[in-house]
This record gives sequence, C-alpha cells and structure tokens, in this order.
Amino acid sequence: MENLINYIRSRATISQTDIDLIKKYSVSEEVPAQTILLEAGKVERYIYFLDTGIVKGYQNIDGKIVVQHLVAEQDFFTSLESFMTETPSMDYYETVTAATLVKIAKPDFDLLQRETSFWAIFVKEVTNEHLNCKLERVKDFQILTAKERYQKFVNQYPTLALNVSIDNIASFLGMEPQSLSRIRKQIAF
Repeated sequence: MENLINYIRSRATISQTDIDLIKKYSVSEEVPAQTILLEAGKVERYIYFLDTGIVKGYQNIDGKIVVQHLVAEQDFFTSLESFMTETPSMDYYETVTAATLVKIAKPDFDLLQRETSFWAIFVKEVTNEHLNCKLERVKDFQILTAKERYQKFVNQYPTLALNVSIDNIASFLGMEPQSLSRIRKQIAF
C-alpha cells in the first residue's frame, strides 16, 4: 500500500485524510502467477495498482493471443473502457509472475472522485501518461524496425525483457517468436 501512496504523492499533493480514504477504499491482494484477473466478455470491476510482479493484457483474436499490455511494477492497469462504462471487456488480464495488487472497486473509485479534490486530477494525469505511451507505441510500429522496437523495449523495460516469455514479448512487439529469436541472436548486450 505504501508504494501506491508514494506513487500518488509523486503526482499529486495529498493530505493525511486523503491517504486514509485511499487506504479505506483499497484492497491489497497477493496473486499467484498465471492467474486470470479479467476474462473477455466480463465487466471490469476494479482498477489495479501493480505493487510487485508482472501482468499482461491481451485479446484472443481468432484463436491467436495478441498481447497489448505488459505491465511492470508500480503502475496502474485496467480494461479502461469496461471499467468506466461498466460494459463487457474485450480484454483478458493475467499475472505473468506472482503479484501483489492493490485494487479499487468501481463504487469506491467513484466515491474517491466525489470525496477528494485530488483524485480526478490524479486519474486524468495517469490516464494521459498511459495514452501518451500508447501513442508512442503506435509511432514506434510506424517508424522503427522490429530490431529497433526490441532494443527500445529492452532499454525501457529490462525487468520485463528478463521475466516475460519470448512469445509474449514477440506478440507485444508485433512480430513472430521466430523473428524475435533471430533478432536476439544478433544483439549482444
């Protein structure tokens, strides 16, 4: 829980009352590796802060797993549209490693929006950070080679590069596992 408080403090000014409310409306949970947190077709009921571990978000498109999110420690994740509109998700979220999560249920999220002055501003800032990452990722797909995308991934997310399977990394980077294997053999770190 302290990592969540520190994460929020790094982006917003919060009072002890705010901290108490966050603690009151947050639940910490330890989850084993390969645990499905959300299945496609179900409504996302939580926003998560990943305290420790790794999580992947993906879709099953015609039987092929397409990894769209690899979440490292100290970051938020959710199936945003499903969470905000309370409609069925197209996404799956699953732990890659054992993980410690702090989760906030939708009614508590809404309550924090109403009862604090910082929460709406904080959520907007985090959402914008995630949107900017997505836009950069789209740009990378347009202008970088597969090798350059992998090198950038390794430089930005060394923990993910070491702890996520080659199949998941390849899917995340938009290439086949065999192509990624060839690229990895070419690169000496």
